[in-house]
Formats: sequence, structure tokens, C-alpha cells
Amino acid sequence: MKHMKIAIIGTGNVGGSLASKWAVAGHIIHLGVQDLSSFKGKDLLQNPKTSVHLVKEAVALSELILLATPATAAVEVAKSLGDTTGKVIIDSMNIVMGRGPAGFKTTAEAILANTQTRDVVKCFNTTGFNNMKNPRYGDIDLDMFVAGDSEKGKAAAIQLAKDAGFGECYSIGGNDKFELMEQFAWFWINLAMVQGQGREIGFKLLKR
Repeated sequence: MKHMKIAIIGTGNVGGSLASKWAVAGHIIHLGVQDLSSFKGKDLLQNPKTSVHLVKEAVALSELILLATPATAAVEVAKSLGDTTGKVIIDSMNIVMGRGPAGFKTTAEAILANTQTRDVVKCFNTTGFNNMKNPRYGDIDLDMFVAGDSEKGKAAAIQLAKDAGFGECYSIGGNDKFELMEQFAWFWINLAMVQGQGREIGFKLLKR
């Protein structure tokens, strides 16, 4: 297993949950924040191999970047990263009920339009943060899904999904499936919140 240097931009529920899981799995975590003295998730610094930096420094120190900020900030955040040439970006954001970057159908498209790297994939957006903290249901581990043209990016996301405790991480296609990934996220949100099933639900691909 390859241990990665990971910048996490957005240290709230999703970013914080994955930061903790990946630190325990042995990855080096660079939290990227705007203000070193005041940021969400200070308790994450208690995790192993975890440090905090300004956003551009965290990106410069890392080979992979997780974006877990509100979708409305996608363009601003992408522009704040600095040089992303050769780095993988995992987009875990979703446009929900029209709240997203103006002029883009998905957050991943906004990232591609405002960064140097072509290695952008969408993953960790199709379920709640509670399932990232604990993807196990009885003796079954939930599955994760990834989309993007970048094979390098998808391979990294698949490893990181397994390192976070998911059973499998399935590729559902290339950049043309970014919108489908966000629709899948809305499917989970609809079931959990609108239809009243609650957050403790998740998806598993079964085969026979």
C-alpha cells in the first residue's frame, strides 16, 4: 500500500472524517486552511501524521488534494490552491438544489476550469459523513463510487476509499459521469432527509 501526502481543503464533517481515517491508515495529512489561528477541526491535529498549513502550502506539500468545501465556493477554492500541475484532485462536493458554482453543471467541471491539473475525479460525495466515519453495517462494508477520465486519480481514490473502510470503490465512468455522481448524491439525500429514512443508510453493490 502506498502512503500518500494528502491536502484536505475543507475540515468540516466530510473532510474531517476522511482526514481521521486516512491518518490512521498511515497517510500524511496536510490540513489546508485560510487562518492558522482559527479553523474548523482543530481536534484533527491530535491524529497521527497531521499538520495544518495555509492552503497553498498544504497543496505544495501534497500529491493529492481532497476538496470538501461548500459547492458554492468551488471556483474560489480551486483558484486558491496554487500550482496543481501533476497533482490529483478528489472532488467530494455536490450542487444541491441549484446551490453551486455559477455557470457549471457540476463542481468537478468548475475545478477543471480553474486549475492546472487534468487529474480530477469525483468521489466521497454519494453518502453522508456518518458513513465515512463508519461504513460498516453489521458484517457488510458499504461501497463507494468514483468518476473521472484520470486513471491515476481513480486508482488513488479507490485505494483511499478502501483505506477509509469501504468494501469496494467502483468506477462508473469518465468526466461525462460527474453529473450522474451528483444525482446519485441527491438520491441518497432524498432518501435520508426528504423521505425520512434517516442518515444511517448506504449503498452496496451486490452480484450473482
